[in-house]
Amino acid sequence: MAGTTVRDGSDVARCLSNALRSGGYYCDEALANTRMGMSKPLAIAELAALSLERGVGKAVTPGLVSEMHREFLRAINEHYRSHPSVGAMEGADEIFAALRHRGIKVALDTGFSRPTVEVIFARLGWSVPSTFDAVVTSDEVAQGRPSADLFREAMRRCGVTDPSRCAHVGDTPSDIGEGRAAGAGWNVAIAGPSHTREQLAVHRPTHLVGSLNEVPAALGLAFRT
Repeated sequence: MAGTTVRDGSDVARCLSNALRSGGYYCDEALANTRMGMSKPLAIAELAALSLERGVGKAVTPGLVSEMHREFLRAINEHYRSHPSVGAMEGADEIFAALRHRGIKVALDTGFSRPTVEVIFARLGWSVPSTFDAVVTSDEVAQGRPSADLFREAMRRCGVTDPSRCAHVGDTPSDIGEGRAAGAGWNVAIAGPSHTREQLAVHRPTHLVGSLNEVPAALGLAFRT
């Protein structure tokens, strides 16, 4: 969602880094950005472990991870609830509608947990089934990205069985890893503020584009948003 279909001005990275610092660990926004797309408790645990390698922080425990995740949720939910910058990426709503008009199932999967998704949906006016056929959150599967669990659950909820006829779209290395693990026929990466073309290209997506508006053409679909 963040950075792919929902505008993100490093807001997630900022909230992650602040949550780590609240627990006594080192984490700047650049480091937090390396874990974009992952389930947030896992991202927090990995970032805390990296801080420990620098000699900053105490032993990482499930309790500490939960405390920092609660602080992250407080901050990110407040951001999505009230910040004036929050909005859909350019062309997102039109692309969703055009795909579904052609009979293509559209699902979101995300490293956010369900409470954050509900805040975003309320702000943007999105819903299932009006906007999407399915939405899967990281707290609803056993493993988040780069595992294929989110993608496979989205397929299941959409009644789709062949991943080679599916497209995965995202803007982070963990997104590309998820698409590859699932065997998606199109594994589209969007370069942007989160990761550059060069940073994404080394992970070998099937397609690399510069914006969400370029995704339909990458899928071989010709329509204007």
